[in-house]
Amino acid sequence: MQTPPSLVPGDKIGIVAPARKVSLEEIQPAIDILHSWGFEVAKGMYLFEEDHQFAGTDQQRWADLQMMLDDPSIKAILFARGGYGCIRIIDKLDFHKFQRAPKWIMGFSDFTVLHSHINHHCKVETLHSPMAFNFPKTSPAILDKIKLIITGHAVSYELSAHIYNRLGKVSGELIGGNLSIIYALAGTASDMHTKGKVLFLEDLDEYLYHIDRMMMNLKRTGKLNTLKGLIVGGMTEMKDNTIPYGKSAEEIILDAVKEFDYPVCFGMNAGHVADNNPLVFGRKVKLVVAAKTVLSC
Repeated sequence: MQTPPSLVPGDKIGIVAPARKVSLEEIQPAIDILHSWGFEVAKGMYLFEEDHQFAGTDQQRWADLQMMLDDPSIKAILFARGGYGCIRIIDKLDFHKFQRAPKWIMGFSDFTVLHSHINHHCKVETLHSPMAFNFPKTSPAILDKIKLIITGHAVSYELSAHIYNRLGKVSGELIGGNLSIIYALAGTASDMHTKGKVLFLEDLDEYLYHIDRMMMNLKRTGKLNTLKGLIVGGMTEMKDNTIPYGKSAEEIILDAVKEFDYPVCFGMNAGHVADNNPLVFGRKVKLVVAAKTVLSC
């Protein structure tokens, strides 16, 4: 697995919007922050286009991302915002130049499509992190971690004990992202390969029975039985029916892996949460789930 080259002051970071539309006002704070770090910023040609809820047509969103992937002057790509759209353009993208000259790809949620595809097919690490749209509401501590990672430094996290944690110590390649997207990728060329990996999961605004259905899919397709470990992030703003499902999202996930013996860690502040800590997907991490859980990556 390749680690993209570390950025240095003066390097250029591209911003593109392969999913939901965005305005300059919404991402200007992120541009200002990147400038304060010493980086230049290049905006996609179609960054502020609109096609209903999308940031332009499929062709425009593909063209912007393809240009950033191919441009050797662009040293990292920060996605503008999430929503929906990456799965509509992933099969049109050509990663040959990117694979020969990797660069950091930064985003989360809908960009689970790109994390999964790039990690598996290109063997390049990617950064699950806040996007430009999220920067204004992201704490300086989290932003500092993003800067540390893209400039070549390792980070680690200490988590408090959680009632559902299953203790253990493992090391393995970290993969994952948004559960709904992982579910949507099943059987496609971007499907997630979990054997021997540490899987991270998060989600937003889903019915609890949907969480169960998606976890059953992961289990039935063999994605849960060959893991080395499981990390559960924010399961945020979950919904229920008039007749309650009877379990929380965390309880549903724990039930889905109850027959397996690998360590399971709950309470990771990553995903659709206020403190969306950056995680390096594709990197070999150490996970120690004990009285105090430690994740080193």
